[in-house]
Amino acid sequence: MAKITWRPGNMLYPLPAVLVTSKSADGAADVCTVAWAGTVCSDPVMVSISLRPSRKSYVNIRETGAFVVNITTEELAHATDFCGVRSGRDLDKFRAEGLLTEPAEKIDCPMLTASPVNLECRVREELALGSHTLFIGEVLAVHVDESYLDEKGRFDFTACRPLVYCHGEYRAIGRKIGSFGYSVRKKKIKKGSRRRGKQAEK
Repeated sequence: MAKITWRPGNMLYPLPAVLVTSKSADGAADVCTVAWAGTVCSDPVMVSISLRPSRKSYVNIRETGAFVVNITTEELAHATDFCGVRSGRDLDKFRAEGLLTEPAEKIDCPMLTASPVNLECRVREELALGSHTLFIGEVLAVHVDESYLDEKGRFDFTACRPLVYCHGEYRAIGRKIGSFGYSVRKKKIKKGSRRRGKQAEK
């Protein structure tokens, strides 16, 4: 299969489309959409978000050193797009999209009630890269909507219907193909199958 070469571009997809909430030094809350987000460390637990300096949330996070990453769902698709193309300097995006909030526990910042998972973050490092500034945040607390837990207390990603961003489009995720480590996991032998095998050898 032939391939063509394109100029450098952000072609790492799909990406999580998250809603980031923050507060300014004077207490004004904002919410913005971030697709440049990811996991960077597991111990201590840290995540990253990249923001343009022109965004109001960028100013808020630099002032307070705190933010909340709110996982989005298919139901939050409209709000996710709206909060990415409108500025909090022009209107109250919470009110415009009917986004209810509740206070975080570890930081002075709102969390989105409709989000199935909220990650409270304290900025550990800030790195100006060019068009965007990378904020690395240590996760201080994770809040999970218990309605998305299965019978074993595990988070059910299928039930929450998470939203992802893929080269200018918002998409739903597909079916489950496997779980971590399934490629090397030994297959379970059904009870009685080993015994029947030995009997067949006689």
